[in-house]
Amino acid sequence: MSQPIDVSGQPAGSVTGDGRYLLGLTGPGSHVLVREPGRGNLIIGPASMGAKADLHVASDDVILWPAFEPFATPAGSPWPRHIDYHGNDSGFVGWSAQRAIEQFSWAPAFADARRIDARPARIQMLQIRLAAVSDHLDIVLPRDTRLGLHGDLARITVSGALPDLLSLHPALGRRPGLAPYALPDLGALQGVSTLALYGEPVAQAISLRGIERFAALEHLSLWGAFIDWDALARLPGLKSLEIRHAPDLEGLPALATWPSLERFIGFNIDDAGGKWLKAQMKAREKLRPWAGYSSVSKLRKPDWWQTEYGRPFSAWSGRMAKAANTAYDAARQALEGAATVDAARAAIEVFARHFNGMKGIETAEREDIGEAVWQFSQLARVVELGVTEAQAQRWFDEARDY
Repeated sequence: MSQPIDVSGQPAGSVTGDGRYLLGLTGPGSHVLVREPGRGNLIIGPASMGAKADLHVASDDVILWPAFEPFATPAGSPWPRHIDYHGNDSGFVGWSAQRAIEQFSWAPAFADARRIDARPARIQMLQIRLAAVSDHLDIVLPRDTRLGLHGDLARITVSGALPDLLSLHPALGRRPGLAPYALPDLGALQGVSTLALYGEPVAQAISLRGIERFAALEHLSLWGAFIDWDALARLPGLKSLEIRHAPDLEGLPALATWPSLERFIGFNIDDAGGKWLKAQMKAREKLRPWAGYSSVSKLRKPDWWQTEYGRPFSAWSGRMAKAANTAYDAARQALEGAATVDAARAAIEVFARHFNGMKGIETAEREDIGEAVWQFSQLARVVELGVTEAQAQRWFDEARDY
């Protein structure tokens, strides 16, 4: 294997090729960066992430962000374009004041309360993942930023400039019978004009009660299972509404509720509600054409959500999807008929080994496979045998080599 190239001291944007580079990320020559063809993102995180991270750092390491300044894409823009960082160093804020970042995903893991003034930052899209934050984060936003919040939304307070787009991915429960999730008061963020709210079709539903706190909303995108649809009537200023992957539309107001509505998308939605919406769209078209692309498509019967959408490989294509679904079906059948814990373990191990050596298994695919293992751990027969989620995951990890 060739020796890594030391790029310390090289001019900004001068290194555009792929290869192995000596990087002073936490100190002189502390890391070796392997830059691969066609890849624009980089994942930085603790050793516990294993192969999911390209560069390993401890959570409290001070990161020398300017170490990336020599790198650029072949077209001349800063590289990496997207940075996914798991750690507590907020120095990327000051660094981005000098070197704009297209997208930065930050997953801090601190246990104390912290305040960060990010007004100098030049980050087009800032994603903050709160799963490992056990206290509170207070952040002041810069202008011209889109913001995504993931996890326990009560653990963050945001002030400063309003984001051009706010996307919310609240932490939701997976077990049946949970009470609907209620959005917390998000303070100044409730003044945004564009909001995307993400749930899951087969997880805990999100209540739309309180959505009227976003009184300035003009553009709303909803993904997943929701209830209290009637609350949307309290947003009279809506100009565009998108509803995707929604298994139940009971209570959704008629489209005429929003006199300024110029665009509507319904995709992968409840069959009965979708037919009702299609009829309204045709009637409205005769009176006043839609200004933007609008459609209702992929109407789904109630059982489709469990038998088809619920499969973790729905986004895969071609032979990979066929092979994955075949393995999934075989494992599920074996688990539902398992008489002992050992039989359950064998089924999960066979499933894991099926993907060993399969080409095209990247981060997204690993997450989908992990989702399948979680689903296996929730099967009634597996629960009856006393197998826990942690056990199933451990058996899976021991049998895989990717």
